[in-house]
Amino acid sequence: MEAKLKKLLSQAKEEVKEIKDSQILADLKNKYLGRKGDLAVLLKDIKNVATEERPVIGQIANEVKKELTHIFNKLEHSINQDGASDLDFDPTMPGVKREIGHLHPNTRVQAEIEKAFAQMGFVVFDGPELESEYYNFTALNIPEDHPARDTQDTFWLEDNNVLRTHTSNLQVRMLEKYGAPFRGIFPGRAFRNESTDASHDHTFYQLEGLLVDKNINIGHLIAVMKSLLSTVFQAEVTVRLRPGFFPFVEPGFEMDIKCLVCEGLGCPVCKQSGWVELMPCGLVHPKVLENGGVNSQEYSGFAFGLGLTRLVMMKYKINDIRLLQSGDLRFLRQF
Repeated sequence: MEAKLKKLLSQAKEEVKEIKDSQILADLKNKYLGRKGDLAVLLKDIKNVATEERPVIGQIANEVKKELTHIFNKLEHSINQDGASDLDFDPTMPGVKREIGHLHPNTRVQAEIEKAFAQMGFVVFDGPELESEYYNFTALNIPEDHPARDTQDTFWLEDNNVLRTHTSNLQVRMLEKYGAPFRGIFPGRAFRNESTDASHDHTFYQLEGLLVDKNINIGHLIAVMKSLLSTVFQAEVTVRLRPGFFPFVEPGFEMDIKCLVCEGLGCPVCKQSGWVELMPCGLVHPKVLENGGVNSQEYSGFAFGLGLTRLVMMKYKINDIRLLQSGDLRFLRQF
């Protein structure tokens, strides 16, 4: 047993001679001194040593362990010192602030809107971006032969699935799942296969809102929208309501906001009109309620599709929608 202990010590001394790497040294230290290391395994055999020899063997084992620990600690210190001396470090140089990321303007405005709606009792829901034709069109009172489908240039996929053209795809899904009364918003990405310009992109963000209850009318819709816009812009915002056709609402309206990029004077964002089309809205069509399993004779409601990306453009006076999805750090660092 004594010979084995001395051989272990001699072997360890040979192995550490050429080590210059701290990780290799740590592995070797664990090999010899770890809980399941060579020394621990060897000491398990001490029970086979004659009783009168055990105190002597125990003393030798302690000395071996102490010497191994000293060797490894000394070499660790030496390697650490050598590594520090190689660093090009000048303690007199000023510190450099580490650059970290921040929230995208889309995310910031979405969070503000979600908070504003939460204060009005709305719940935030999420849903699939890859959608069936049924929920994206048919359930919203847009059958196959309806001309409204032609106004939405769609990315069609296999099995009659699409990349959703609006977040309205969640209207019937939510009514089927939760029934009425219902009060929720559905923020997220939408996709259109269309040419891009200063105010159009193939990928953009919308925020759909749906409220279904008894005796809901247009006055409720206008009040909610004004409350939202004043919260986001921290000021009174000029809006106008004009008739619009959308198959899933009746009557339907377009709510426009006075262009905040040009202050209504005319620019590429508002197509020189001074107004930006921000939000199609209206009272939910009875067929949509019925497709969601809601009694349209007992309940009514309103729905709106907020152009979240365009709202971001108005808030930060961004004159080209394509900048938001460009990934250009020169643009993003401004926010």
